[in-house]
Amino acid sequence: PTFYPSPREAMKAPPEELAYVACLWVGTGVSKPDFIAVVDVNPNSETYGKVIGKVELPYVGDELHHFGWNACSSALCPYAHPHLERRYLIVPGLRSSRIYVIDVKEDPRNPKIVKVIDGKTVEERTGYSRLHTVHCGPDAIYISALGSPTGEGPGGIVVLDHYSFEVLGRWEVDRGPQYYSYDFWWHLAHDVMVTSEWTVPKYYEEGLNIKALIEGKYGNRLHFWSMRTRRHLTSIELSRDDRMVLELRPLHNPLETKGFVNTVVNVKDFTSGIWLWFYEDGRWQVEKVITIEPEPLERQELPNVLKPLGMVPPLVTDINLSLDDRLLFVSLWGIGEVRMYDVSNPFSPRLLSKVKLGGILHKAQHPSGAKLSGGPQMLEVSRDAKRVYVTNSLYSTWDNQFYPEGIKGWLVKLVVDDGTLKVDKEFLVDFNGARAHQVRLLGGDSSSDSFCYP
Repeated sequence: PTFYPSPREAMKAPPEELAYVACLWVGTGVSKPDFIAVVDVNPNSETYGKVIGKVELPYVGDELHHFGWNACSSALCPYAHPHLERRYLIVPGLRSSRIYVIDVKEDPRNPKIVKVIDGKTVEERTGYSRLHTVHCGPDAIYISALGSPTGEGPGGIVVLDHYSFEVLGRWEVDRGPQYYSYDFWWHLAHDVMVTSEWTVPKYYEEGLNIKALIEGKYGNRLHFWSMRTRRHLTSIELSRDDRMVLELRPLHNPLETKGFVNTVVNVKDFTSGIWLWFYEDGRWQVEKVITIEPEPLERQELPNVLKPLGMVPPLVTDINLSLDDRLLFVSLWGIGEVRMYDVSNPFSPRLLSKVKLGGILHKAQHPSGAKLSGGPQMLEVSRDAKRVYVTNSLYSTWDNQFYPEGIKGWLVKLVVDDGTLKVDKEFLVDFNGARAHQVRLLGGDSSSDSFCYP
C-alpha cells in the first residue's frame, strides 16, 4: 500500500505519522549501544514530537549513520520482484559493517530486530567494509561500502537478497578507475547507476585529515555505470579543487537523466557547490549551478580546525529533492542554515527561503528558546514536500572537530508554507545526549523511492 507507480501519485499519499531516527553514542564518551528512535510526528497526537519507542541494538560501537527500507516503489517496475512490501528497515553500522534487519510491520511504534548479519560475513563475501547508503532496488537491496577491511580502498556496493537478506556478494563486475565510494542511486528507466566519492576509511575515521585533503585524497568525481552489465561506463571530474562529492539526488521523474550532487569544500576558496549532472549530446556532463560562499568570523570563535582560515566554510553536507523535482533543500552544517531553492529549471536554481539553526557562525536557537548544538546536517523531506525533518550530527570524529563544545542530538521540523521555510515552534526532539543522524518516514519519503513510470 505504500508503493506508488509515479512520483505524482506518491505525493498524494497520507501524511507520515512516525519517523525513525538513527541515534548514536559513538563520539560522546558514553559506552552504550546505538539505537533507532521512534518519533511521533502526527500533529494531532498527544505525544507529538516525543520519542515513543526505541530499538536498542545489542552491540557497542556500530556508529549508525544511513539506513533504508527493504522495498519501495521500484518494486512496481516491470522486471521487479512482485511480492515485496515496505516492512523492514535495513540498518548498517558504519564502523562495524554489521547489518540489522528491523521489522516495523507488527507494531510500527515498537519495531523488532529479526536478523543480524555480522561484519565479518560482509567482508568475507564482498571484500568491503564500512557500510553506508541503503537503497531498495527492483531486484535486490543495495548497500554502499566505503572501503576495504584494512581501511584502504576500493569501496563499492554490497548486494543483499530481497527475501532472505543474505549477502550475495559485491555488485561490480568491472569497476574501471573507480576507487573512492560514498553514495549511489540510479536512473532505472535508462539502466544507469551513478556513484559519488568521499574517501577511504583511513582518511575519515579519525576526523578530517587536512593533509590528505590538500593532497587530493578526497574524491572529486562522479561515476556512471550500466546496471544490467554492472560495468563502469565513464567518470567525470567535477573540478580539481572541489572535494568530497557526497549526496546524489537524481530527478524522480524517470523520463529525466538529470540529478543534483553536492561538494563539501573547495580547497582554494572554501566554498561549497551544488552540481547538476545530465545526459546531452550523447554523453554525461556536469555543471556547477550553485556556489555558496564562506563567512568571516573572529578566530577565537572558530574551532581549531578552522582557525587558520579565519572564516566559516558553509560545509554543505546534505541535499534533498522534493518528489515533484521542484524544490531542492540544502544544509549548511558549518554556517548553520537550511536553504530552499526552486529548481524547476535545474540549470538555474533560485533561492526561495532559508532558516537558521545552530551553526558555528549563527549559533541560532530554536524558536522555543532552546539551544541548538551543532548545525543542520541530514534532511528528510515528506512525500508531499510540505515538511522537512532536520538532524545535527555528521560523523562522530568530525562532530568533535568542528563542534568541540559537544553535540547533543536534536530533530527539528521545518514547514514549507507558501514558498517559505518556517521552523515548527512546537516540534523539537531531544535524544537525551545521544547524537542523531538520518531520518526515515513510515510509508516512505523523498529519498527512499525510485520510480519507473512518469
